[in-house]
Amino acid sequence: MSQLKLQIVRYNEAKTAIDPIRRAVFQEEQQVEAGLDFDGLDEAATQMLAYWEDQPVGTARIRYLSDRLAKIERVAVLAAYRGLGIGKQLMNGALDFLEKQGVPEAKINAQMQVKDFYEQLGFQQQGEPFYEAGLLHVEMRRK
Repeated sequence: MSQLKLQIVRYNEAKTAIDPIRRAVFQEEQQVEAGLDFDGLDEAATQMLAYWEDQPVGTARIRYLSDRLAKIERVAVLAAYRGLGIGKQLMNGALDFLEKQGVPEAKINAQMQVKDFYEQLGFQQQGEPFYEAGLLHVEMRRK
């Protein structure tokens, strides 16, 4: 997958690459309100960008909930680039990053339609499904 590169970035330095991806995936495709997606937590979070042939095509953010738990969220890949393994690489990159930071557990609120994707990455469902931003989700964790 030599066309793919992952990069850890700061939101304020990469906002022009991150924002259009999230707008396309969450607001346009999934009809999530902008205020729910852009919730004011981006500047304090660690951001990841996926570049395909030097074009930004995917993103994820990592927020530390404690010194032992981080939440991976806002995982998005542009529709034209899905099926190339970019989402899996973003998640593996985020998990590798957390391991290097000494954070032993990751959490994600997965949309139900992609629950299997996260199970394949070693995440396990915690509790019952719930609605977030009008979409059915389930909390999942991986140690």
